[in-house]
Order: sequence, then C-alpha cells, then structure tokens
Amino acid sequence: MREDIYWVCIVKVKPNYFEAFREVVRPLVEETRREEGSLAYEYHVDGGRTAIHIIEHYLSSAAVVYHVTKTFSQFAERFTALASVSSFVVYGDPNLEARAILDGFGAVYLSNFDGFTK
Repeated sequence: MREDIYWVCIVKVKPNYFEAFREVVRPLVEETRREEGSLAYEYHVDGGRTAIHIIEHYLSSAAVVYHVTKTFSQFAERFTALASVSSFVVYGDPNLEARAILDGFGAVYLSNFDGFTK
C-alpha cells in the first residue's frame, strides 16, 4: 500500500496582489525544498495572475504534518491574507492526524482504486 500523499490546491489571489503573494511564496518554497519528506512543491499561475494551482507531494502522513505545522505555519498568516483556497483535492490515504490538519483547508479526499506510478 502506498504511503505517499499528494494534492492539488487551487487558490485565488486577491486582484493586484500577485507580486506580494509571490514574495510570500518564494521563501516558503525554499523552506519546503529542505524538508526530507517533500517530494514535489510546484506553483502554477493562470494568465490573469489570480488563479494559482499548487501541486504538493509528500512521502507520508508524517511529512504532511511536518510541512503544515512546521514550515507552512510560518507563512500562513501572510499567505491567507493574500489568497483564499477555492479547491483542495487530496490523493492518497492520509492518517487521522494529517486529515485533521487538511480538513482545515476544506480538503476533499480521493482514494486510488487502480493504476500505477513509476
């Protein structure tokens, strides 16, 4: 059984605040890069610079908990002042501790029933 967890989070940035949002994201990405359990952490923006898709992939539930409570928490206030979550879809089977945290972002959980990753 796979233990990794990943998600796509879509956030809406307040109009005319993309550059300020980018300034919050840059150090957040660098801190996340140092996490042992972080496998992918990508931000993608639409042409209007208001819709951001964040793709995150973690080795385990413990890595998710670490990221949100230790790394993201340092940036959460500034992040949420500039953007709001409009969709948050989690793939995998996070444990109860991770789910309790992810529920706070409005997570919807999807479990794998077939397929593979190489």
